[in-house]
This record gives sequence, C-alpha cells and structure tokens, in this order.
Amino acid sequence: MPSLDVSELNIVLGVLGSFIVLFGVISVKIKAQWYLGEALPAVVFGILLGPIAAKFLDADRWGSAAQDQMGAITLGVARVVIGVQLVIAGFQLPAKYQLREWIPMMICLLPVMTIMWLFTTGCILLTVPNLTLLTGLVIGSCVTCTDPILSQAIAKGPFADKYVPRALREIISSEAGANDGFGFPFLMLATYLIRHADIPGAGEHSTESAKEVAGNVTTAIVERAILHVRESDVGRLGGGVGIALGKWATETWVYIVFLSVLYGIVVGYGAAVAAKFALRRKWIDTESYLLLPTGLGLFLIGTCGAIGTDDLLACFVAGNALNWDGQYLAETEALHDEVNSCMDVLLNFGGFMYIGIVMPFADFHQPDTTGLTIPRLIGLGFLVLIFRRIPAIFITYKFMPSCVKDWKEALFMGYFGPIGIGAVFYIEHTRHLFPEKGEASDAEVNNMTAVMRPVVYWLVLFSIVVHGLSIPALNLIYKWRGVPAIQEDDPQEILMLSTNAALPKNSKANPNRKSILVHNRFSAMQLRVNISGPTELSRWNSAGTKQVFGKRDSMDSIDLEKLRQIQ
Repeated sequence: MPSLDVSELNIVLGVLGSFIVLFGVISVKIKAQWYLGEALPAVVFGILLGPIAAKFLDADRWGSAAQDQMGAITLGVARVVIGVQLVIAGFQLPAKYQLREWIPMMICLLPVMTIMWLFTTGCILLTVPNLTLLTGLVIGSCVTCTDPILSQAIAKGPFADKYVPRALREIISSEAGANDGFGFPFLMLATYLIRHADIPGAGEHSTESAKEVAGNVTTAIVERAILHVRESDVGRLGGGVGIALGKWATETWVYIVFLSVLYGIVVGYGAAVAAKFALRRKWIDTESYLLLPTGLGLFLIGTCGAIGTDDLLACFVAGNALNWDGQYLAETEALHDEVNSCMDVLLNFGGFMYIGIVMPFADFHQPDTTGLTIPRLIGLGFLVLIFRRIPAIFITYKFMPSCVKDWKEALFMGYFGPIGIGAVFYIEHTRHLFPEKGEASDAEVNNMTAVMRPVVYWLVLFSIVVHGLSIPALNLIYKWRGVPAIQEDDPQEILMLSTNAALPKNSKANPNRKSILVHNRFSAMQLRVNISGPTELSRWNSAGTKQVFGKRDSMDSIDLEKLRQIQ
C-alpha cells in the first residue's frame, strides 16, 4: 500500500536537488552575465524556505531533534564545506607559491590580520552595548578572517577573469585560504585573557573538574587544546596575564597552529608522492585521481578534529603540499578536471543554503534584553565594511609590490575581504569555549554570549548581500567608464570540449582548431604555449621531469588532439 513519507531527510534532499536544477538551468546568466555567484542565491533560497518564512526547513527538527543540536550541526557543516574547498584552493595555486610569495603572505597573516582584528573590535564596541574590550576582542576574532569560499569566488570568478590581474587574484586566494585557519591565535588570546583574569573568586570551582580531566594525560592535553570543557564547569581559572600568555604560546601556537601546519605538510606531500607512484604504474584511474583533494580534506577534518588541532589550516597546507612541484595541477589540467569545480559548487549550494536556514533573525532586534537593534547592526555592517580591512591593506600594500601594484588594486583587495561561512565556523566553535547564554557566573561573559551569535551572523548576512551585489555594480561601472578587459600576449589555449558549452569570460573561440584562447586564466597549466611566435611544448613525463617536444613556428601547426594524447 503506497504511503507518504514526508520526512525531514526527503524534504531536504528534494529542496537541495530542486535548487541545483533550477540554478543550473540559468547558471551562465547568474554567474557570467549577472555576476551574482552561488552564495547570495543560495542564502536567499534558504531564508525563504527556512523557519523565518515558509517554515519548510528547520535544522532543529532534523535527526533526533535533540535540544540545541543546531550548533553541532552548523559546526560540522562549516568544517566540511570549508575544509574540502581549502584543499582545492591550495592545489590550484602555482607551484611553490608560498615560498615565492612568503613576504606578502607573512604581511597578510601577521600585521594585516592584527590590524583587522583591532579595527573590527573597535567597530563592535562602538555599536554593540554592554561589551568589554576582551569580549569585544573575542567577537572581533570570529570575523577577522576573510572567508575562503567567497574569496575564491571573487578571485576566480568571471569578473576577475576580465578585470583583475593574476598576481592580485593569487594573493587574494592564498591569503583567504591561510588566514581562515590562522584565526585561532586571535580567538584564543582573548579567550585565555578572559579565563585567567584576576577577579574575585577566580579558580575556586576548578579543582574537581581539573582532577577529573587529569585522570588521563592524553585526554587532558586534548581537552586543554580544544577547550571543550565549558566555563560553567571549570569556572574562572585566575592566574593573571602571564599564565594566559603562557598557555596561548604553548597550546595555541604549538599544538593548534604549528602541529596543524606540520600535519598538513606530511599528509599533503605524502599524498603527492603516492599519486605520482600510482600514476607511473597506472594504478590510479582518472576519477580517483581527481577526487584526491576531496579525500584529503575529509581525512584531515576527521583526524584533526579527533586530536584537537586546526583542521582548516591543515587542509590548506596539505593542498599546497600536494601541488608543491606543480605536477598535480598539471595532470588535472591535462585530464580537463571539472570534478573539483563541481565539488566546490555542490558544497557552496548546501553550505550557504544552510546558513540561510539557521540565520537567527529573531535575535537581531532585542532592545529590551541585549540592546541590539536593526539600526545598530546596519551601522555596524557599514563600519566593518569600511574600517575592518581597507585601512590595513592601504598601510601595507607598498610592501607587497609583486602582488599589489597600486592603490586601486589595494582598494579592491581591501574591499573584497568578505565574511562568510568561515565566521560561522568560528562563532560556533567559540560557543564551545564559554557557557551557554545566561549561564556564566559573571555579567561580562553573559553579555558576550547573549550578543555574539546574532552579531556574527548579521555580519555574515550583510557581507554576502553587499559583496554579492558589489561585483555586478562594479561591472556596470567598468562598462560605463570603458575599462578594457585584460589581454595577454600569450593567452592560454585550451581544448573546446563541446560546441554547446558557454565560453569562459575573456576568451575567444577558434572553431577551425576546436580550441579556446583564454586571457588572464587563474590556473596556469604546466603546458604553456606562446602563440605569438616560436615556442616549445613541454609536459611532465612519467619520470617526473619536464619533457620538451620541440619548437613550432606557430600555433597553427599544432594538432591539439594529438597533443592531448601525449603521455
């Protein structure tokens, strides 16, 4: 007997599938002509079908419908979406990029992030009531990092293909990938300063909990590293600034940051060696080879989460190590990789639709309790947009001449530092470091836990909307002012896989040769062909060395179909 099964799983799968199909039908219009990307439509779709509107999707009803399960689900979704895409972003950078551009990267990760953290905290303190400097620093650290997902869309999207120089696109992509995992030192510094502040009664309630944790040495180390024990269980620890800085140096920098970097290098480089070994013996098929970054991302998320180190930073480092010599990217280009692009799109759809579903609209306007109001949040959004990142880039861009050429590029880099799913990850992680809302023993922490989630989610929503609409607006301005698209003397020639496929932005088809000339392409293949004159064709052979096939007088003498078959 047929029966209806309107379960939450069936509803979620049906909604996600319908959005993918509907978006896909007009995807070229949305992304290449309207320049909207995937994030903004997905968030709007999630909001419309979520608890605030249609009440069709509600994360509180999923699974076992346990109380307060939404936070755990959100943290898990954010880790998977960001971790996998960070591995992909890492291997798509040029070979040895971190070594070649280590000075700009250090500038972006240390002085730029520090200035962003302090300026963002100042904006929060100006607009959000009842916060102290330390609690403001905690909330500010959650939105300091530029979102790696939205930044990849800006650095690699159709608009960037036309107008943004490759060097600037690469530093935006690399910085966003690294600094999203590099936000823990800022978060944990403020957290430790709060935990170890010398206030009356500090340390009185920590003895029993400390004895329970110390029963197992390994458990104690991990618990201290990830701070899963809530403040309500252990109380204020006391000890002063010296104890706080000591724990910050050892547990955060050594255990969370340096261990994750080392772990990412070992896993990523080991995967690269294994992939080369399998390729030489023809043990690995195309699908498995192209899914390697996804597998690495899931492996690192699981294992780093188990040992309590920084999974996001480990994922990005592993992606860089996977393509350290450039061979992995070259082989994926030779295989016409669309698998990783599809993974990006699928994760973006699910991740940002979920953000729309869980957006806490009811907490945005509570003047009688938290003091938050819509006008305050709108003011905060514009203050953060102007002062969070633009001043830091303007102060430091002259020290990065290889990546940022002038003030216009500095303004672009400073403005497009979006806040997205990375901030969602940090705020949900921060909720595990402090008591539940209203359960702390002092007003300072209670005031922070009451406002930190709506403030961060508001900034995420504000950034997705403003930055999502800024690219279409900027495109109209460029058209009005007649700004020309970037044209290269040696555009990259790629095979035309189908005559029905839309051409990439800033490209030109050559129907006679069944190829496409692409200007300003983000991922430059190891096989580079100079069409302006005599050139050499080269490709990595199975022994791991560069194989040269000889000079050609012009591109017209090259049969790309035969070239594709060269092994």
